[in-house]
Amino acid sequence: MNKPIVGVIGTGIMGAPMARNLLRAGFSVGVFNRTPAKADCICAEGATWRNSPADVARSADVVISVVSDSPDVEAVYLGKEGVGSGIRPGSLCIDISTVAPETARAVALELRNRGAAFIDAPVSGGKTGAEAGTLSIMVGGEEADLRRARPVLEVLGKSIVHCGPVGFGQLTKLCNQILCGLNLLAVSEAMVFARRVGLDPEVMLQAVSKGAAGSWALDNLGSRMIRRDFAPMFMIDLQQKDLRIALSTAREQLVPLPGTSLVHQLLVANQAAGEGREGTQALLKTIERLAQIH
Repeated sequence: MNKPIVGVIGTGIMGAPMARNLLRAGFSVGVFNRTPAKADCICAEGATWRNSPADVARSADVVISVVSDSPDVEAVYLGKEGVGSGIRPGSLCIDISTVAPETARAVALELRNRGAAFIDAPVSGGKTGAEAGTLSIMVGGEEADLRRARPVLEVLGKSIVHCGPVGFGQLTKLCNQILCGLNLLAVSEAMVFARRVGLDPEVMLQAVSKGAAGSWALDNLGSRMIRRDFAPMFMIDLQQKDLRIALSTAREQLVPLPGTSLVHQLLVANQAAGEGREGTQALLKTIERLAQIH
């Protein structure tokens, strides 16, 4: 069976390695990015540049979008020269962005009216998972559409879970971000406590990481905190966008999220310090400032 032609919209921290993995798996890939220069490296590796999201849709069987926020997804799909204006009946669209569930539902309805299918498939695993093709993928949509998407998604991730209808992938991702935010705070506090009481943070990390306190955040962010490596695996600004959506959705459903609210406010302090484009592990710096550790 011939592989479908894939279009990737958004070639940033996550989208570029996804497109690269698809190329390596033998897919023909067309790409578009709002800043064209960010797609140069992928085009040099064999992807074909497309001039707009509509142009991507005209030439692809499967369209993947990896952009930052709900307004970006709306613009990519519903705006002038968006995917909706170029989509072919029978095509499949996969939005890997993390956006409001209602945005996913609105896009799905518009594409359905044009004879195309849509699933929301946000991911967890960050830049490292995108590069290794080991992302966890949370899918909302019809089972038949997920079956069509699997040959593509299996290149991008190792865990693919059908969470329910369109929008449920996004709701599941919000649960993921609640968990990630509170784990991030726990690791940051443990690191600052260790320094204050005179522990070697590396020894502490080695001692606790294989026990009940072990977590993805501890394994992947703890060592970066020790090295003072705040380069983004996932940016604070994007985490804040995700937590904002989680808190808004929770407020609509009358669900109190006190821990998530605290993490959100602490990360505001990072943003106020000009650290919004650093990795989420830079939350450590806010906790250090509160403890007056320099």
